[in-house]
Amino acid sequence: MGSTGEYRPASAGAVVFDESGRVCLILRPDKKCWAVPGGAIEDNETAAAAAVREVREETGLEVEVLRLVGVYSTPSQTAITYPDGATRIWVSIVFECTVVGGELKPSTDEALRIEWHSPDALPSPMMPGHGFRIRDAARGWGPAFYR
Repeated sequence: MGSTGEYRPASAGAVVFDESGRVCLILRPDKKCWAVPGGAIEDNETAAAAAVREVREETGLEVEVLRLVGVYSTPSQTAITYPDGATRIWVSIVFECTVVGGELKPSTDEALRIEWHSPDALPSPMMPGHGFRIRDAARGWGPAFYR
């Protein structure tokens, strides 16, 4: 726990590229901004399993994890203020994933739209820090990032 007695919850995210190198992004209904699929890691779930589940829930796509992209915990890039006014600063574990099945079908609760975008031409507005995650994944294989 931090000095305020608050904990930093963990989330998992997925940077999913198609065969053309475009990244799958969702338009979040709560923030009206673009993001990579992801969400909280549930009890008794690994970070990788959470990333796969979140992609399925938010996009309808079945994916498999290829590699760890990085761990992101910079407060200015991971803080989310919710409609009730509560702010949480997340630790986000992000994976690069590849599509192995399913079909695009936005979740009415978690994604208003799903689109594929070039990492060099991301839509606006983006969730804070998600541009870093996409650029880090697009750099290809190598050591994981910690930001």
